[in-house]
Amino acid sequence: MTAAAIEARGLVKAYGRWRNPALRDCSFRVPTGRVCALVGPNGAGKSTFLALAAGLQRPSEGVLRVLGADPASVREKFAYVAQDKPLYPQLTIGATLRLGHELNPGRWDTAVAERVIADGNLDPGTRVRSLSGGQRTRVALALALGKRPELMLLDEPMADLDPLARHQLMGILLAEAAEQGTTVVISSHILTELETTCDYVLLIDDGCIRLAGETEDLLYAHTLLTGPVADLTPHTVVESRTTGRQLTALVRPEGTLHERWQTTEPSLEELLMAHLRSPGAPALLTPSAEVEAA
Repeated sequence: MTAAAIEARGLVKAYGRWRNPALRDCSFRVPTGRVCALVGPNGAGKSTFLALAAGLQRPSEGVLRVLGADPASVREKFAYVAQDKPLYPQLTIGATLRLGHELNPGRWDTAVAERVIADGNLDPGTRVRSLSGGQRTRVALALALGKRPELMLLDEPMADLDPLARHQLMGILLAEAAEQGTTVVISSHILTELETTCDYVLLIDDGCIRLAGETEDLLYAHTLLTGPVADLTPHTVVESRTTGRQLTALVRPEGTLHERWQTTEPSLEELLMAHLRSPGAPALLTPSAEVEAA
């Protein structure tokens, strides 16, 4: 089995008096070298999971390993970009990159960091405090890429970028990840973009893992069917809707589907939205996402 970039066993994160834990008994793994989409509704636990993986918080229960170790012990090997992109406002862009160099001796790639800045037509002499939200995002990603990390943890990194800049930066990110074999875990609500960029999926809802595994395998395991209203037994039904005499359903087939139904493979957006609309649907982890028994 491919080595895991992230592995969780019985992971729980609770605050206060343990009412409504942010994460509940999560066990899964993300193999190395994947570009993983971390998706789920607001408040599902995505940011909490990324903060745990970055070593900024500690689990309440369970174990979380990053690159085979406790996250706090391997911080030099990964990069984390939080939603608020914390940067020193009084520094210039150039000074920020030099700081990145000083904090990452032996790993820093000046060329890739400067290219990300230059592609955004940013003046290295500009102070961070005067940058727009999108420009701050570009600087934060330049720092992350310049570190040449083995793992990148990105919490909604493109949310404040216009579509052109988002497309450009995603292209740079994926190209660098492919060249260096970097594992990327990226949280985003833009499902249509994730389908063309990510080969792995983690769907978190209400603090629980609902889907985990290779994008292709998860899509292949589901079928969209339309046709006359009929009993869907023995298939696992994720979501079904009836309009008059017409049935539309997303199922995990168990055996042969009746020829009366028209069948198609769902898109990633259709798959994720169906699971989010149906919180009672059974979870599914592909073999690569399952954690071996201790």
